[in-house]
Amino acid sequence: MADWKMRSASVADVEAVAELRALVLRADLERLGRYDEQRVRQRLRDGFAPAHTWAIEVDGAFAGCVSLRPAEDGHWLEHFYLAPHLQGAGMGTAVLRELLERCDRDGTVVRLNVLRGSPARRLYERHGFTREIEGPVDVFMVREPAAAVRDS
Repeated sequence: MADWKMRSASVADVEAVAELRALVLRADLERLGRYDEQRVRQRLRDGFAPAHTWAIEVDGAFAGCVSLRPAEDGHWLEHFYLAPHLQGAGMGTAVLRELLERCDRDGTVVRLNVLRGSPARRLYERHGFTREIEGPVDVFMVREPAAAVRDS
């Protein structure tokens, strides 16, 4: 696995994230009949919150992002995208593990949604997420905090 780090995102990252989102989600959105060249980018721009987002860098270059947005009943894991050439090599697992450990220490529930049929769902299930609601496009998942980390 490549050496990576997370840094706080800034407004300047929005276009790189929007482009990565369009690239990463294209196959799943096309399969679901939902791909729109402009909409996939605009939805990211409209919901981009740098205060709750980290850019993932490999060798100093932008390689992905992830958001952990506070909500009334926990946090929402959003905008978790890695460059395709980095997927499947353990980096997503490492990033997710780091974020979930923070949430476990705080006793925070984490929610997310993943596109139906996306291979990313397996990653989330391996980390304790379970299906809460499943619709025609999205699967909403939840993960309770790990008690062992909270109690230590």
